[in-house]
Amino acid sequence: MPPVFRNALITGGAGFIGSHLVDKLMTENYEVTVLDNLSNGTLKNLEQWLNKKSFMFVKGDLKTLENVEKATQQADSVFHLAANPEVSAGETEPHIHFEENLLATFDLLEALRRKGVTQTVVFASTSTVYGDATVLPTPEDYGPSIPISTYGASKQGAEALLCAYAYTFNLRALILRFANVVGPRATMGVVIDFIRKMRRNPERLDILGDGTQKKSYLYIDDCVDAILHTFTRFLKGDEKVDIYNVGSEDQVTVKRIAQIVVEEMGIPEPRYVFTGGVDGGRGWKGDVKNMHLSIEKLLQTGWKPRHNSEQAVRKTAQTFLKVF
Repeated sequence: MPPVFRNALITGGAGFIGSHLVDKLMTENYEVTVLDNLSNGTLKNLEQWLNKKSFMFVKGDLKTLENVEKATQQADSVFHLAANPEVSAGETEPHIHFEENLLATFDLLEALRRKGVTQTVVFASTSTVYGDATVLPTPEDYGPSIPISTYGASKQGAEALLCAYAYTFNLRALILRFANVVGPRATMGVVIDFIRKMRRNPERLDILGDGTQKKSYLYIDDCVDAILHTFTRFLKGDEKVDIYNVGSEDQVTVKRIAQIVVEEMGIPEPRYVFTGGVDGGRGWKGDVKNMHLSIEKLLQTGWKPRHNSEQAVRKTAQTFLKVF
């Protein structure tokens, strides 16, 4: 990485993706600060770094100015991963996505604006900003983007804020739209859900929706590599804003994920019971039934995922079966 980058702030750094990014940067001898309120993350993910001089943990909320100012004091780059990631929560508590995803991003940007020095912000966005895209694989310039969940809407709103602050104030913004990221330390998702259900009853597996939902899955190691690859490239350029889709080159159905989990558990195939779902077989309100990001722009930079969707799912299942 260019020498200009030495001190990183990772919001949500005790969570799934954030803690893996911490591991990578710490092993490469960078100064790292984590700001996390531990609502989704855990200090267990960071325990190997807590006593290192090059690491600082700030327990706090992005919506508290004092916490943000303390965490951003030494940082020259910010990896903004903090968010409430549960898409289905928007159906019953939409304020959560507004407060934890959109308002928190605004508060972070305000703190950086007041700091008054050049800052680079890497933002963890999502495929859900595209909604039910009619073009698959979906490129970064697809539009209009019409999110169908409050989660997707909050992320799209945060993207807009980042763009506005980049062009109005002394900031640069790298926006990364992730497919479904899976792997160790994840706390939710279809793989974990299926394993838990099969532990309770190996003869029957209830599956939300009609089972034909088809999406891309990205293994966590590939995700972290893509973050740092695009970030390094961004630092060398002069763009105010750049956007990349980050995912795999294929898709896998929910039913196939169930079969992979059953195979890895080494039990006879159960009776699959599909709930039928909502709105034409979705798992829940706001669930994008068919998601496939075009990663052609990212591939052209020389990055390529090491795992396809099925491999990412299988490796994740193997990991969780060792601890469940």
